[in-house]
Amino acid sequence: MDKDTFQQEVYSVVAAIPAGRVVTYGQMAYLIGKPQCSRMVGNAMHHVPAELHLPCHRVVNSQGRLVPFWAEQRGLLEGEGVVFRRNGCVDMKASQWEFMKE
Repeated sequence: MDKDTFQQEVYSVVAAIPAGRVVTYGQMAYLIGKPQCSRMVGNAMHHVPAELHLPCHRVVNSQGRLVPFWAEQRGLLEGEGVVFRRNGCVDMKASQWEFMKE
């Protein structure tokens, strides 16, 4: 799979994340058949073209931590009803997209 194909697959998963739910980089890698490539997912997310208007704010790390230096991410997620823990991380039990159940 070349870089462009990988990025397109990542972007198609991001587009499918429902409002009010989050997905981890590792889950995204799993969904596109590359479970060892979560860092590559992060790199693809860093380079999403703005004109795609993807809900990138719905992607967090495995502990529910938000993207560093992206202050708007929390507000976007809270606006969709995503639940946060006291430590500032997303409550993954409450807000993780359970794509296997859909």
